[in-house]
Amino acid sequence: MNIYETTRLRDEYLLFHYGSPDQIYSWPGGPREALGFPARIVERFSTGEVERALDLGCAVGRSAFELSRAAAEVVAIDYSQGFIDAAKAMQSAGRGEVSRLEEGHCRESLVVESPPGTLPERITFEQGDAMSLRPGLGSFDRVLAANLLCRLSEPGRLLGRLPKLVRSGGELILTTPCTWLEEFTPEAHWPSGSTLAWLQSELSAHFELLEEHDEPFLIRETARKFQWTVALLTKWRRS
Repeated sequence: MNIYETTRLRDEYLLFHYGSPDQIYSWPGGPREALGFPARIVERFSTGEVERALDLGCAVGRSAFELSRAAAEVVAIDYSQGFIDAAKAMQSAGRGEVSRLEEGHCRESLVVESPPGTLPERITFEQGDAMSLRPGLGSFDRVLAANLLCRLSEPGRLLGRLPKLVRSGGELILTTPCTWLEEFTPEAHWPSGSTLAWLQSELSAHFELLEEHDEPFLIRETARKFQWTVALLTKWRRS
């Protein structure tokens, strides 16, 4: 079974995307700077209103909500139908119930809410494959692909499509923890060197690299077990 279609992962991602800091992490100290990742990465786009934004690998939708603050239209696509259904439920109700695993068989039911000040009516959520996007998708002023590349079987197919997806002068943000695993990506499709060097080689003909830095993120699995990960963020401008 696809792990991204499981109820457990859906609930973990709903908490990751929409949970308050105290709902995710109640311990003193620790990596609190890693909270709020789906909102922080959208803040790396330049300020100002734009016409269209695309969120590829949107998961349960938080970054799409954040993009709606400044984009008149947001298209948000994920391969997981379960994630898309959860995102649509958050869009419709503005809130959702999460079964949070504490330990063993112990769970706690809690409610997460969509971020205030966003414009969910601007968002279209749809199931799709980032390596084979539907015809007629069009082009965008802002494109975000968060933690997606190293989960694709052929990430080069997406990179090859990006010049047509991003409008001239538009911005692209890619994040990846660079966790290349054969269960997702056959080794033949891994970068031969560093991920950053590979991205520069693949994109530099059409994009200017504006910035690159690290962005930590935190996913809660149980009350005492967390995934603390650091993603490489690169921001590009389409020539």
